[in-house]
Amino acid sequence: MVFSIALHYLRSRESAEEVAQEVFLQLYRREDRLASREHVAAWLRRVACHRAIDYARRRRLDPRTSLAECPEAANAAAPGDAAGSDPMLRERLRKLVQSLPEKARAVMILRYQEDLDPEEIARTLEMPVRTVKSHLQRSLALLREKLGRARGEKLA
Repeated sequence: MVFSIALHYLRSRESAEEVAQEVFLQLYRREDRLASREHVAAWLRRVACHRAIDYARRRRLDPRTSLAECPEAANAAAPGDAAGSDPMLRERLRKLVQSLPEKARAVMILRYQEDLDPEEIARTLEMPVRTVKSHLQRSLALLREKLGRARGEKLA
């Protein structure tokens, strides 16, 4: 779960591994303070989101291109895609989600990749439920608009 959140947020396996390592090191240091298994899972989600956001901010100051971001590497990964899906559309959606602001991107990843409801997302990211719902609504509208524009450009 921790690696998956970091990977979907950062889109770099190497970066996601670093973030996951940081999160689990932090868990090791605080394990005596965490009450139950459910508490640990919620704590891990929250910390993974925050560490991924922090990592992305640091990376902006020191930009690097990962192998996964190279077109050749992306094309090499395509044969493993699930049958019946549209890899071009999925990649376009990934790029559009990646273009969202940090908090909105974290909300979208937790909602649609981790399948959390808005209340759980609000607890994880420590924000009001209405803010989570606003991020979801605005982000979905923005993604639909951008996707529609991209489709219109290709058809024209």
